[in-house]
Amino acid sequence: MKKSILLIAFLFGALTMSAQNENHPPKFDPAKFDADLEQFITTEAGLSPQEASAFFPLYREMLRKQRVFFDAMRRDRHQDPTDDKACREFIEKRDKMDVEIKEIQQTYHSKFMKVLSPSKVFKIIQAEERFHRKAFKKMSKPRPEKRQP
Repeated sequence: MKKSILLIAFLFGALTMSAQNENHPPKFDPAKFDADLEQFITTEAGLSPQEASAFFPLYREMLRKQRVFFDAMRRDRHQDPTDDKACREFIEKRDKMDVEIKEIQQTYHSKFMKVLSPSKVFKIIQAEERFHRKAFKKMSKPRPEKRQP
């Protein structure tokens, strides 16, 4: 009798925990995101193992350099300038960061084309855009409603 009550309690607890996990999607994992991105690019662009090993170190280097600016932009997002001078400075700073990001991208696209054909680099750029679009759609889906007791 005790064993059956214990088994029922265990099953009920497992079901409750399972239902709670459904209401809370997994937290964002940057390492998994990067691994999924690299796998997607490799598949979509048709990179051989040799091409991937030549390309991805450069790609990661580019992302590290761009991330500095993305992080600064994310920190600045919470600023709320109150006068025209502060707004102008904020806009000019943001524009400079956008230009820096694009210059880094342009530099690395040239580097990519030294290790891969331009058609492969083009496929990589398209694959990266598709991956980010899919990831954004996935993250923007509404979360399931929480059950009320």
